[in-house]
Amino acid sequence: MRHFLFLSFFLAELSAQTITIAPAPVDRAALVVNAKVPRCTGDVLSAKDAAGREYDLQAEDDESSTLVIGFLPANTTLTLKVATVATAQPHAVKVGPGEDGLSLSIDGKEVFNFRTDKAKKPRADIKDEILRAGYLHPVRSPSGAIVTGDYPANHPHHHGIWTPFTKVTFQGRHTDFWNMQEKKGEEQWQGGGRIWSGEVHGGFEAVMHMNDLSGTQPTTALIDRWSVTAYAVSYAPKPLRVFDLTTTQACATDSPVELPQYHYGSFGLRGPDEWNGAENARYLTSEGLGDRKKGDGARARWCYLGGKTSAGLSGTAVLGYPDNFRFPMPLRLHPDMPYFSIVPQKLGAFAIEPGKPYVTRYRFVVTDGEPDAKLFDACWNSLAHPAAVSIAK
Repeated sequence: MRHFLFLSFFLAELSAQTITIAPAPVDRAALVVNAKVPRCTGDVLSAKDAAGREYDLQAEDDESSTLVIGFLPANTTLTLKVATVATAQPHAVKVGPGEDGLSLSIDGKEVFNFRTDKAKKPRADIKDEILRAGYLHPVRSPSGAIVTGDYPANHPHHHGIWTPFTKVTFQGRHTDFWNMQEKKGEEQWQGGGRIWSGEVHGGFEAVMHMNDLSGTQPTTALIDRWSVTAYAVSYAPKPLRVFDLTTTQACATDSPVELPQYHYGSFGLRGPDEWNGAENARYLTSEGLGDRKKGDGARARWCYLGGKTSAGLSGTAVLGYPDNFRFPMPLRLHPDMPYFSIVPQKLGAFAIEPGKPYVTRYRFVVTDGEPDAKLFDACWNSLAHPAAVSIAK
């Protein structure tokens, strides 16, 4: 009887809990919220706002909970009432085996595939030296349209979303992890780490090696660790896919990796072959630049690449976190191919030193329809103005 009374008291206390998200001076979209909400082991919680919109709460290992707010207008305080869900909800975000690696889906629809099988050639004419593993492709829009390309005919060393460096000096030698056809260097997937699914988010960790091939024997110069998290977003202004990529690149030896000033490399987003040509890809930057010639060399908080798809028009906005090195992002927009690169070394040389990992974070927002600058701004505002949360009874 005493245990029953205690449980009843705890559930009553829990039902009285509220999560309050403080206002910000700007609109925010896809706002990821982490809150220390108490729960019993095995409890499944949700939170409801005054309009009756219900948000799942995903339990974290540190006893906090995560939810995602689709849209929060400027200068608005949002209060959510916490409740216990009677039955557990199926995981909205699932990660499991894919066609050539790992597949992540939201509500049963694939969002992207992380390719780990470099042996599988999409075409017979692809040379063995450019076979690569450790990148995202295909990436799909909410409608299911593919917004990335892989092994394109004009540049078969391009791959969806990938993060190798181009012009590199290592141990006095010149190498290149991007242009693998030069046989000076490569980046390859080595293995994985944590994989998780959940009501609100899911993702995976992976390890790639950037190997120098210019010496007497192959030498790993950089270890490139990826952490990818995708979010189920409800009540956004329009359907969207949102995921984060954090890259942590560390020296594998006692030698630094020197990165001279150069115009591309370090991050690439490649669109489908159908977007090839000077007129077939759509670009837009946070500074309002849609002309790729004007955008090339510019700096921006975010950059969008899109084109014609089965949905009419689809594309991806890449948002840089404000604490990234040399933010706002220096851009390389190619004049006639559907790809762009985010290039800190475009502003001058720098080096990755032993014992000092180089960390970069990006958020991706994939949509159908015309590129929506206001929505992309609101999504970026969520990075610059993260949720300030209070819990009350």
